[in-house]
Amino acid sequence: MSYNFFASSNINFGKDAIATLPDILKELKVKKVMVVCDKMIMEVGIGTKVIEEAEKADVEITVYDGVIPNPTNQIVEEAAAIAKEAGIEAFIAVGGGSSMDTAKAVNVLMTNPGTIGEYGGIGMVKEEVLPLIAVPTTAGTSSEITNVSALIDTEKVIKYVVIDNKITPTHVISDPEFTLSVPASVTAATGMDAITHAVESYISNMATPLSKYHSLEALKIFHKALPVAVADGRNFEAREQMMLGCTIVGYGFSNANLGMVHAIAHTLSAHFGLAHGMANACVLPYVIRYNAESCPQQMVEMAEAIGLETTGNTDTDKYLLADELLRMIKLLGVKTISEQGITEDALDRLAEDALHEPVLNFNPRQGVTKEDILDILKKAF
Repeated sequence: MSYNFFASSNINFGKDAIATLPDILKELKVKKVMVVCDKMIMEVGIGTKVIEEAEKADVEITVYDGVIPNPTNQIVEEAAAIAKEAGIEAFIAVGGGSSMDTAKAVNVLMTNPGTIGEYGGIGMVKEEVLPLIAVPTTAGTSSEITNVSALIDTEKVIKYVVIDNKITPTHVISDPEFTLSVPASVTAATGMDAITHAVESYISNMATPLSKYHSLEALKIFHKALPVAVADGRNFEAREQMMLGCTIVGYGFSNANLGMVHAIAHTLSAHFGLAHGMANACVLPYVIRYNAESCPQQMVEMAEAIGLETTGNTDTDKYLLADELLRMIKLLGVKTISEQGITEDALDRLAEDALHEPVLNFNPRQGVTKEDILDILKKAF
């Protein structure tokens, strides 16, 4: 049996990796470049550092710093209009997943007609896009190496994805120095997002030996490094390990896809603006316990990989990972659904919308009902 495994992007990884930016721009032979980020990236000086390095390549820089958490169609259209007016030839996305997703979507509109909503789904992008250099400042989404852009349609009140190999960043600069100032709460949320990617892709019904290898290796790294990075944000080794894990797991879930955790998280973000990592984290243990009934052996394999003591009884061991994930979210201070401002009367609508999320097609336990999702939301409440 053969397997398809997509891998792209030229990766420069490690301390001072940002110094490679001028050479990359020179190799691309571009002169007009847009930096896509949020205002905080500029305020803390990371944006300035990236711009200073880029200017060494004698390029003209346009800055779009209007990125927001859970980027919307409107933000993408706004940034694309600015990029077209400036005659942009390449993009540098600086920040977390929102910056990456925004830049990928804007890039689509540089060479493809219409609105970004027309490209929702898999393989809908027709024309090749411009070079995109991704400079992550968090360790969580792996968006810097994936072929996915997640966006909010504010009119339909849904979170949807553009999935196409063409939008994968051409170059990645993963410099752990840029993550050292990330607050503990953000480190925890983005780190749990990374763990979600590892776990869901490992048990996905689209997983292959190639994808599972990456997912499992990344899970080992995250389980060890995340608590250290949250406790001591200046611990360079832990930060570097988290970035390494995100690179590895990106290859896992971009090939195997995700599942029920993301189906629920998408609705939480669409309706209430929850940060993606926090939306994943608050329901993760409960979904994993639910899915354990359909993939007990994989659950045991993950538990053993992170050093949990198994008994040899799969009927009980299959829940060890879910219990450990629940322990971790409590240790890391992840807020419950109610603590994030969601009221109980909203749960029914959230369950109904999550039931229609396409990513459920990849969940290992099929036949998910609205009542199943509602039960999980109540447990996470």
